[in-house]
Amino acid sequence: MDFISINIAEWVGYIATAVLLTSFTMKQLRTLRIVNSVACLLFVGYGVLLTNAWPIIISNAAIFVINIYYLFLEKNQ
Repeated sequence: MDFISINIAEWVGYIATAVLLTSFTMKQLRTLRIVNSVACLLFVGYGVLLTNAWPIIISNAAIFVINIYYLFLEKNQ
């Protein structure tokens, strides 16, 4: 499926990149982790759409888990 000559997988990748870059403009660490987690999930989806690009899926899933740990489980933040 194409939109403006760009397939859906590429759109997800571009959106994930934009969200990731946006996360690094955040001043609050909590906000950065939340926005970065959204980017990680988008990158996992992108990896799946690329017919299971495992390095993309694994690295972003790991970063997502780390973000969740620090957002919800770590008490000393």
